[in-house]
Amino acid sequence: MFDQTIIYTKETLIDKLKEIRKRGWVEGTRTGNVGNVGNTLEDLLGIKENNLPLPNAAEWELKCQRLQTTSLVTLFHMEPSPTALKFVPAILLPNYGWFHKEAGKKYPLDEMSFRQTISTQGRSDRGFQIVVDRTQQKVMVSFDYSAVSQKHEAWLIGVEKKIGLGEINPQPYWGFEDLYHKAGTKLHNCFFIGVHHKNVNGIEYFQYSKILMLKSFSKARFISAIEKGEILVDFDARTGHNHGTKFRFRNNKLHELYDEVTEL
Repeated sequence: MFDQTIIYTKETLIDKLKEIRKRGWVEGTRTGNVGNVGNTLEDLLGIKENNLPLPNAAEWELKCQRLQTTSLVTLFHMEPSPTALKFVPAILLPNYGWFHKEAGKKYPLDEMSFRQTISTQGRSDRGFQIVVDRTQQKVMVSFDYSAVSQKHEAWLIGVEKKIGLGEINPQPYWGFEDLYHKAGTKLHNCFFIGVHHKNVNGIEYFQYSKILMLKSFSKARFISAIEKGEILVDFDARTGHNHGTKFRFRNNKLHELYDEVTEL
């Protein structure tokens, strides 16, 4: 299926993407695969998965997203500092966690869960929120017991017994510089392809309709996006496994993280 010798220049890749756009609706080549939309584009380009054959490939990525979805896109995984404390499994989960819905069924009776997607835009129903402190150059996780929903009253009593109702201490955080370094290694310059999709008789069809060339990831824009609540932090841990802490972004806002945006 793949031409092992294919090499694109930036210009020929742009031409090929425009040619694919002109095709209109194309049948997905990996129906049933979660990554069908991206895999199909790779097949149309004749390239292997996650292997963009440009002369300066280390500086460019190909990102493909469905336009009709409001789902969040994972930018990267990064655990909070101080990392030596193993904050999520050692502090948040045992002190602020709650019984997993599958405790006593799929998991042991004492299986705990700490799953929260939080941002700067108001507190969750368990009192958690992201706070950006530009003076300390930190993105922090904050807890306020007064914001906890009444339906979690029993849980809150447990938190008070285990660790008290004050602010998390020490407070988990990500330093700006650490975030810049992580984001800089993950959010390369990229070709962003926006895709319309439809399902006909169980078969997915895609229309690769929007082509953006995104250059120069911006540190300032990244922090501003966190402040505006466009980047969220997603905790997903249970007693038996920490699935990792993710920084996630609203699907249609990715271009706002770059200084140079060119629509092709």
